[in-house]
Amino acid sequence: MGRVIVIGGGASGMMAAGTAARSGCQVVLLEKNSILGKKLLITGKGRCNLTNACEIQDVIERFGEGGKFLYSALHSFPPSATWNFFAERGLELVVERGRRVFPASENAADVVRVLKGYLREGGVVVRLNSKVEEIVVQGEKIRRAVGVKLTDGSLLSSDAVILASGGASYPATGSTGDGYIMAEKLGHSLKPLYPALVPLKTKEEWVKDAAGLSLRNVRARLFDGDELLGSEFGEMLITHFGVSGPIILTLSRFVAPRTEQWKTLRLEIDLKPALDEERLDARLQRDLRKYARKSLKNALTDLLPKTLIPVVIDLCQLLPDRPAHQITREQRHRLVKVLKGLPLSVVGTLPLSAAIVTQGGVSLDEVDPRTMASRLVPGLYFAGEVLDLAADTGGFNLQAAFATGHAAGRHAALAACAKALH
Repeated sequence: MGRVIVIGGGASGMMAAGTAARSGCQVVLLEKNSILGKKLLITGKGRCNLTNACEIQDVIERFGEGGKFLYSALHSFPPSATWNFFAERGLELVVERGRRVFPASENAADVVRVLKGYLREGGVVVRLNSKVEEIVVQGEKIRRAVGVKLTDGSLLSSDAVILASGGASYPATGSTGDGYIMAEKLGHSLKPLYPALVPLKTKEEWVKDAAGLSLRNVRARLFDGDELLGSEFGEMLITHFGVSGPIILTLSRFVAPRTEQWKTLRLEIDLKPALDEERLDARLQRDLRKYARKSLKNALTDLLPKTLIPVVIDLCQLLPDRPAHQITREQRHRLVKVLKGLPLSVVGTLPLSAAIVTQGGVSLDEVDPRTMASRLVPGLYFAGEVLDLAADTGGFNLQAAFATGHAAGRHAALAACAKALH
């Protein structure tokens, strides 16, 4: 019987271990934390957006240039397979806005519970509080992965090793980038690591006064000079350091790699995307007539959240106490321009430790996309966030974790069993 070692007890690691065990292998899962699925438990604010009810092509497109790497893994384990995997094990699922799939219980712990059950089904040996120091290889011309060395000095042998140790985001959950060091030590090259799905820091001071304000149904556009990098519609949040929320996290993937260009990066927030400038101007005129005897700051209460009114007025260089009926056509047009493009200067992102996922990682050119096997070290396989894969929010990153974990587990088991027979 072949023996497989899986490093990492997150989404991809548990899927890989369970799948390898079902393929007839003896499997040991090593997790350095005291519990499995620690990062899974906090994803989606503890609700766990575990996949997206979309087609394979939609998932691939969300990963940009790296998406094509996922073709084979997703065809073997598409979003529908993820749905069936959890549903068949008793977890009721629901589809929410943007086709995001959540457990009906809204409890990420239920997702972890199902994955733990999958490990038990296959008789996977789970070793908690077991930190791997290095992957052990043998051979001179061709180095083959033959096991692992733990930080306590003990050695475990195997016929295949799956590295599913996660990225470098949320280090408190155990994602401290250990896998990158192990892979690099074996000759794998790494793409630069950046925070992905991360809040943005802005230059403007007014955000401190508006911190906590949630804006719904707005459009955020990110520019580098005159070049439009991305545009997203939905919900965002003003914070004491800048901006966050779903549409900002999605746009953040354009920001982190551009550390030299932060002086030219800016956001424009369309506070009224449902109205073009002409219709917004008409709406503004109605409000100014309705509150003709009030000051400008009190005439905008139907149009804007209270905390944004002084911000917009100041950006338009208007006097807040000016009577509404005295606002000129030119001043009104200034208001419309700011309402359709509230400007924010981007000065950076929060650090990698605050990111939801890591952008960068083990180069995809050095991994077989069909099997997740290393092209450099026979017997070594990869799964999940340790790879150079990062997508938007919406369950796509977890779908990739499950798909690559499934592929790695299946093919590592086949190779391990074949090796054991010889």
